Amino acid sequence: MPRKHAPAFTPEAASASAGAGQPHNLPVLQAKMKRDPEGYEEELRQLHRHFESSVFLFRQQAALATTSSSGGGGEVAKELGDLALFLAHVAPFYPDDLDDLPEQIGGLLDTNARGLPPGLRTHLVQALILLVNRKIVDLEDTMELFMELQVIGDRAVKKLAFSHIVHSIRRMNQKHKNDTRNRKLQNILFKFLQAEEESRAKRAFTILCDLHRRRVWFDERTTNAICDACFHPSSRIMIAAVSFLLGYENAEQEDDSDASSSEDEADQNPQILLSKQDVYKANHKGTAASKKKKQAKLQRVIRSMKRQQRKSVEEAGSSYYSPLTYLKDAQGFAEKLFSRLQKCNERFEVRMMMLKVIARTIGLHHLVLLNFYPYLQRYVQPHQRDVTTLLAAAVQACHDMVPPDAVEPLFKQIVNQFVHDKSRLEVIAVGLNVVREICMRMPLMMNEDLLQDLVLYKKSHEKAVSIAARSLITLFREICPSLLVKKDRGRPVDPKARPKAFGEVTVASDVPGAELLDESISSEREGSDDESDAFDSDDETALPSAPPGTEGNMEGSDANKLDANEDTNEEDEASDDDGGTDEGQDNSDNDSDDIDEELDDDSDVDADTDMSDEDNDDDEELKESINGSEDEGSDQDEDSDEGDKSNGSSSKVQKRKLSDYIGELNAADASLRALKRLAGAKKAHVSSDETGKILSDEDFKRIKELKVCEFQMANSFPIVMFKLQSWECLLNEKLLASKK
Repeated sequence: MPRKHAPAFTPEAASASAGAGQPHNLPVLQAKMKRDPEGYEEELRQLHRHFESSVFLFRQQAALATTSSSGGGGEVAKELGDLALFLAHVAPFYPDDLDDLPEQIGGLLDTNARGLPPGLRTHLVQALILLVNRKIVDLEDTMELFMELQVIGDRAVKKLAFSHIVHSIRRMNQKHKNDTRNRKLQNILFKFLQAEEESRAKRAFTILCDLHRRRVWFDERTTNAICDACFHPSSRIMIAAVSFLLGYENAEQEDDSDASSSEDEADQNPQILLSKQDVYKANHKGTAASKKKKQAKLQRVIRSMKRQQRKSVEEAGSSYYSPLTYLKDAQGFAEKLFSRLQKCNERFEVRMMMLKVIARTIGLHHLVLLNFYPYLQRYVQPHQRDVTTLLAAAVQACHDMVPPDAVEPLFKQIVNQFVHDKSRLEVIAVGLNVVREICMRMPLMMNEDLLQDLVLYKKSHEKAVSIAARSLITLFREICPSLLVKKDRGRPVDPKARPKAFGEVTVASDVPGAELLDESISSEREGSDDESDAFDSDDETALPSAPPGTEGNMEGSDANKLDANEDTNEEDEASDDDGGTDEGQDNSDNDSDDIDEELDDDSDVDADTDMSDEDNDDDEELKESINGSEDEGSDQDEDSDEGDKSNGSSSKVQKRKLSDYIGELNAADASLRALKRLAGAKKAHVSSDETGKILSDEDFKRIKELKVCEFQMANSFPIVMFKLQSWECLLNEKLLASKK
């Protein structure tokens, strides 16, 4: 069918070319085109020509008239808006015919955005957003246009454009980060932020802060751009940047207002539990459609639970985050902001906010800004407004890298102005607490005379003052007990503790906590050694007496040892008989016998050590001795039953059995001692090798667990002692009551 060209661009021709595409028929035609795109190509071309003629007519009217709403422009504007939305909806089905639609809508908004009627402007913005969401046009191409639309003075359009930019960037980074596209979009926003025009810079700053708070653009470039906004020529942008840096923790805890309804319900109900029945019903019960709905609901609940768990872990973590942490040039940032603070004529609240940002930057990065402390000294007065904020900033700006001479005038002024007898009690409590916090960061600020004067406030009748003074005593018991009087020292952990000198740094020669790991490994090895010793002792005690014919199978040295053992046993028996008959001897004789026995024990110990030294031979000899002892032990096991059954054997044979048993024990003992020495040498060699090795992740996890256990034990010990003391007091009271 040949294509029909539209007549001239007149309202009558435009209305005639619409045909069946009247405004009330557009939704029906849109549904039909989505179902059958090829069958309605001609109608689409007619409506597209109608849209072009309407755009041309509207531009002609806007050029002739002062306002676009004069004459019949209202009807043309309404029809143009409806056609723009209709074509945006069906654009994915006709990519070739409507490839110039984004340029037409964008060009109309770019040239005549301020002169368009509010309704038409909103419809055109919605149509352009729809084309971006359908990925017909990229966000990078329309980013500048949406930024310009936020400053034309239309609140609805400004809100629509802002939410579209934020949601599009969030969706783009939801699954993975696209650094190339993110960098292009960031460059556009940075250009608007650095511009001198306040309205555009404010909108760009708002978008950057929102994306950073939602952790979408959580990188150093965005952080430094937000921090650089503190130096913007506009005071409003500067105040907004300082407020964001100070109130980041509070802003981070706010809920996302534009999240989906399912996510909001899951976030508002953190106590969501999944049961096995719900999982079973979602997978095995109901029709296919109901299963699909249940599984989708189950997935939403699982996502919400994971989100809640991630948030709880982040909140429970001890790591503090602030955008000031990622500053590339923290020293330059603090110096520039301090110079602006000295020159600015802003109101007092703004100057206090700038002062707090500077103090927080100094404390986070351990900067040295010596002019900052004399500046604070001018405002440190008890009657000063927001004096507690100033004192908190002074405490934050103190660290061990600042020379004590620079902070000493400020410290003395705090003590002289707040802590004296004529001050109010709450002022004294605040002063003592500030002194304690400064001394915790810079212990060299305190001297002995001043500390003894401040400690006397522990006897105050005001609870806040006495608690503050006692907390100061507790602090110096840990860091420098020598400055306290003897009665205030108590039982310090380290009586010789002293604060580090200025510039003194402790360099760690090894991994902190590695000694705990070594102790745990050595205790485990000792436990295994004890178990092996217990096992060996059980084996030794299980050895029975030797048979009478085993002495012929032994070597000459073993036989000599056995004969010597026989003689010693006979002498011991004889001495026992003599001791039994001489029971009526004096105490002096018993004492001499005890001394002789001790000397004999010493000689036996020496003999054992000599024997162990003699038996420290090669591994082959040790193995042979062990094998021989095992064979002899097996012979003893076989012959022990026969020895028990034959009760009519002579006493000499029984002594021979006992001597054989003792000799074999001595030989086995010597071989075991030699084996233990060899194992100890190998362990020492292994431990010396392990000192220079690199610790793995498991070792570091083990060190962390050991530190936690040590901390828990240290904290639980006073509680246990307190309970024991309380129980002892109760027992004493009961005893006294029973006596009465």
